[in-house]
Amino acid sequence: MNQPALDLPPPVKAFLEKPNPAVIACIRPDGFPMTVATWYDWQDGLILVNMHESRSRLRWMRDDPKVSLTVLGEDWYRHVSLFGSVVTIADDVGLADIDRLCRRYTGKAFANRAARRVSAWIEPRGWHGWDDGGELASSPIRT
Repeated sequence: MNQPALDLPPPVKAFLEKPNPAVIACIRPDGFPMTVATWYDWQDGLILVNMHESRSRLRWMRDDPKVSLTVLGEDWYRHVSLFGSVVTIADDVGLADIDRLCRRYTGKAFANRAARRVSAWIEPRGWHGWDDGGELASSPIRT
């Protein structure tokens, strides 16, 4: 993969490499944001999410690729929020991506082998978060 658009500090990368709970926000056609819990993975500066092909958020991502992801630590005051754009949407052929995510969170392959899944790769453009000391940290805003 290419050089990531956002250079995160090593502690933030280490935090994102863990299977933490997360919430993704998409923009609905009426302009309102909608959030939903999601599994994610961090790879080479990009965020992987995956959903069933029938999900409204997939349609919304296709219409407006701007999204945000908040990743929560064991203590929900410890979190990292990223915003960016969906740069790739592709069918999850063979369920490889959902298996990767399911194994990351549950230790097992995804159970529904007949499911039609779609993966989205998000390129983050900015972030903020609270560290262990409760101090706010952030990156410069990049648009």
